[in-house]
Amino acid sequence: MKTLVIIPSRLSASRLPGKPLLKIDGLSIISHVYKKAQEADIGEVFVAAEDQEIVEDVKKNGGQAILTGSHHKTGTDRIHEALVKLGTSDVELVMNLQGDEPLMNIKDIQNLNSQMIENKSDLGTLAAKIEDKKIFENHNVVKVITEESLDHSKFPRALNFMRKLDKEIDEAYHHLGIYCYKAEILKRFISFKQSQNEIKNRLEQLRAIDNNININVALAKSSPIGVDTEEDFMAIKKIMEYKS
Repeated sequence: MKTLVIIPSRLSASRLPGKPLLKIDGLSIISHVYKKAQEADIGEVFVAAEDQEIVEDVKKNGGQAILTGSHHKTGTDRIHEALVKLGTSDVELVMNLQGDEPLMNIKDIQNLNSQMIENKSDLGTLAAKIEDKKIFENHNVVKVITEESLDHSKFPRALNFMRKLDKEIDEAYHHLGIYCYKAEILKRFISFKQSQNEIKNRLEQLRAIDNNININVALAKSSPIGVDTEEDFMAIKKIMEYKS
C-alpha cells in the first residue's frame, strides 16, 4: 500500500507563537519532525503549512512543503487540502504527523503504518502507557480509553478521548499526536461538520467517533513530549542537544 506522510504546521499557535521555526541544534522544530518522518521511510513526506516562512524553512533544509489556506479549523482539514493539491490518486494511506513532536519514535511511526495495512483499518493512532499519575489531571495531555488493554501485538478500538480523567482507569493511555487514515476515510472525515463534542473538548478525533468512524490504537514504545509551552521547548531542546 502506498503511504503519504503529511505534517500540518502553522505559526499562530496560541500558547507558543512561532513554535515551528524555533531552533534546536541549529534546525527548526518543523524540519526536525520532517527528518524523523523521512527516516521512518514509509512514503513521501510533505509539510502542509499555512505560512510561507514555514514552506521556505522546510525547503531550505532539503524538504518538501506545500502552502495551504489559513481557514482550516484543524490539522486534518489542512492535510486534506494538501492531499488534493498534490493530486496523488494512487495514495491509499495518509499519515498525519504533528509538527510539534520532534521526539516521536521512528519505530512507532513504522509500526502504526504496518498495523493499518495488516488490519485494513480505517483510521489508526498511537498511545503510550501512563507512568506519571499527574497526567490524569493534566488538561494538556490527551487521554484515550481503549476497548481492551494495549500490548505490542494488539490494535484495539478507541472508545473515547478526553483531556481530564477523574479517576485512573486501566485502559486509559496517553494519546500521541499521530494519525493514519485510509485516503477515502480522510475525505469522509472532512466532509462532516465539527461536532459539538469536538468543539467543547478541542479534540478533532471526536469528530470521527461521533460519525461512527472507528479509530484503532497501537501501543507506542514511549511518550515523547510535544512542544506546547516554553517549558516544553526548553526541555526538548535540552534532550535533543544533549543527544547530539
